[in-house]
Amino acid sequence: MKRGILVAAIAMAVSGTVRAAGPPSPDAAPRPAPEESEPTRDLMDVLRDWRHKPPPPTPDHEQRMVAASPVLGYSPTTGVSAGVAGNVAFYRGFPEVTRISSIVASATATSKGQVLLSFKMNASSSENRWRIEGDNRLLWTSQPSYGLGTDTPDAAKLDMKFDHFRIYDKYYRQVHHNVFLGAGAAFNIHKNVRPGKEVDPAAFASSPYIAYSETYGFDPDSQTSSGVSFHALLDSRDGAINPSRGWYANASYLAFFENFLGGTSNWQQFSYDLRTYLRLSGDARHKLAFWTFGDVVAGGVAPYLDLPSTGGDTYGRSGRGYPQGRFRGEKMLYAEAEYRWTMTANGLFGMVAFANTETLSNDLADEKLFDSFATGAGFGFRFMLNKRSKTNLCFDIGFGQHGSSGVYFGVQEAF
Repeated sequence: MKRGILVAAIAMAVSGTVRAAGPPSPDAAPRPAPEESEPTRDLMDVLRDWRHKPPPPTPDHEQRMVAASPVLGYSPTTGVSAGVAGNVAFYRGFPEVTRISSIVASATATSKGQVLLSFKMNASSSENRWRIEGDNRLLWTSQPSYGLGTDTPDAAKLDMKFDHFRIYDKYYRQVHHNVFLGAGAAFNIHKNVRPGKEVDPAAFASSPYIAYSETYGFDPDSQTSSGVSFHALLDSRDGAINPSRGWYANASYLAFFENFLGGTSNWQQFSYDLRTYLRLSGDARHKLAFWTFGDVVAGGVAPYLDLPSTGGDTYGRSGRGYPQGRFRGEKMLYAEAEYRWTMTANGLFGMVAFANTETLSNDLADEKLFDSFATGAGFGFRFMLNKRSKTNLCFDIGFGQHGSSGVYFGVQEAF
C-alpha cells in the first residue's frame, strides 16, 4: 500500500450482496469455532452513534464487507499525496468450510507527478477448491536508487522516474486439506526510465542502474520480464486479512523468457514465504506474528528494477523503517516479528510493535548474503474499519539504521 504520513483518514463501510454456493458437502470438515472474542465495534458503529442511528439488521454471510478510506499523506519520496484505499471481503461459500476472500485496491496521486493504481486479491471458491491470488499495478512513479547489496551508503541516493506495469496472477487447485498447487502468469515492465527532476544527467549516466544495464546488455530506457510461475502452498491460517493462528508457507519458481511478450532476458527466480501466528491470550487480544521470505535469482540475469528489493512484496509492507527500494540485490533474505495488541475489549483500537532485518547480495561487487544486514523497528496503531472481516486501518512508524525512518499507511495487516 501507499506509504506516507497520515494527516486525514475518513472511512466508510457499506454492504452489498454476493450469492453463496450451496450447502457444504457432508464430508467437508467444518473448522472449529474460534476461541477469540469477535470485535463488537468498528468505525461505522462510531459514525452511527454520532448520528444517533439504530444498528442495522444482523447481516448474513452472503453480504460483502467493505472498508474504504480516503487518505491525505506526505513523504519525502512522494511529496503530498491524496487518494483512496479500500478492502472488500466476502465468502464464496459457507464460512464454516470456505476461506474469506479479500480484494485490496488503491488509487493515489502525488505532488511529484506520480499516479499509483493497484488491485490485489486473494479469493477462494466454495469449500476452497480453487484459489486466485493477484498483484496488478499501473504506476507512473519515481523511486530512489542506492545501488546493489545491503552495504550501500545513503549518499549514493539517486532519484529515478519510470512507468511500471505489473500483472502477477496465480491460480491454485486444492490437492489436500490446506494444501494447494498452482501456476500463473508474470509480467513486469519498467519503461521510460529517466533521471529524477533534480538529478544531474551526468550523475544518472554513471549510476548503478546504467552500469548494471550496460554490463548485461539491457536497454536503459525499457526493460521487461515476462514468463510463468509455479507454486506450492500450505495455508492453515484462520483468515488472510487479520490472522491470529496457523501457518502460511509458499514456495514459488518463476521462469522468464527473452522475446516472450517483449521479455528482455532469460532468467529464473526461486522464492519462499513463511508466516506463523501465535496467540498469547485465549481471546487473541495479544498475539505474535512471524514472517520470513527469500527471493533468489536462480539463473540468468534479471533486469535491474526486477531484482529483489525492500518493499518489493505484494503489499509493499516489508522493510518498515526504510524507503521502498532502499536495498536491492540478486539475492534477498528477510525476517520480521510483530507483537499485536488489541487495546480495547470491543476491538476498536489496537497497537503493534515490530522488528525486521534483511540481507542482500551484490554479485558485481562480490558482496554475499550475510555480509551485512539492514535492521529496522517501530510501532503502529490499528483502527477497526470492518468488524465482520476484521479489517484494520494501519498506521505505522518505522526506524532504520543511520537515521532512516518512514511512516506507512495501509488497509489490513502488514502480513
